[in-house]
Amino acid sequence: MSSWNKALDAAGIGEAGLRDDYTEQRKIVARYRRSSYLAARLLLPAALFPHVVAATGFMHHGDNVMDSGPVAERADAYAEWEKRVREALDTGRSDLPVLRALLNTIAAHPRLRGHVEEYLSTARTDLEFSGFATEADYQRYVDEYSLPSFMLIACLLAPQDELAAYRAACRTYIDGSQRLDFVNDLAEDLRGGRLAVPADVMERYGVTRTDLEEALDTPGTRELLQHLLEQASTSLAAARPLVDLVPPANRPLVRALIELETLTTTAAATKEIDLLRSPASPSPLAALGVLAREYLRARRLRP
Repeated sequence: MSSWNKALDAAGIGEAGLRDDYTEQRKIVARYRRSSYLAARLLLPAALFPHVVAATGFMHHGDNVMDSGPVAERADAYAEWEKRVREALDTGRSDLPVLRALLNTIAAHPRLRGHVEEYLSTARTDLEFSGFATEADYQRYVDEYSLPSFMLIACLLAPQDELAAYRAACRTYIDGSQRLDFVNDLAEDLRGGRLAVPADVMERYGVTRTDLEEALDTPGTRELLQHLLEQASTSLAAARPLVDLVPPANRPLVRALIELETLTTTAAATKEIDLLRSPASPSPLAALGVLAREYLRARRLRP
């Protein structure tokens, strides 16, 4: 029996059609972000893994709706998606595999429903994104989109109590992760017409959008990239207490996610101006080292 089928068994997902729904989400999530998927597969308790896959698949589907197709049609597409999600929550039924898996995971982890509803109430923040004028605008984006999105998964890893402290630590982590994503994805975002660096920060360093689009190697551009990566690194370092807030069985994954993001930050800093041409990835050997170390810790925690 495959490890995936064992995970479905451990999660109590026995009905054939429902197992197919989860399996479809697993394939999508594995393609979407391979390193994070691999970390979850290796490090999470088997009974929790399919539910994390379902929540991630739901989040990814929503992101795709907001990012795909002609810009003028995205609002209508998202409105239709939101309607289908709310109908599924109200009726407990859906004809979509991604929502059938989500509903089953909500039944197993009821607190997820509140986070789905919070996400739906704020997700249009990303749909309406047109750039940040100031750091305050960026912080509002984190509060209204990045954090609610992350909490779809993070609520499944959460402790039973100290939830306010847990959410605050998640906020610190996702601030660092989002900052890293924005600077690491600059080249791709600019090609798509999107710029996520606050305008006042660019002005402070004397950098224009054209400078970034043309990957101009100037002192200001280098200093801007360094500043953005230092911000990400500082927030990720400050998020380390998050590890001790989750139940022991979930700590290897949380620790690995922070370490992998930290490795990516280092790789991005090493690329310097070339970061404006393509994103950075951590050294495969270093990433495998993180996963191997945390896998051994996870194994010691299992019966």
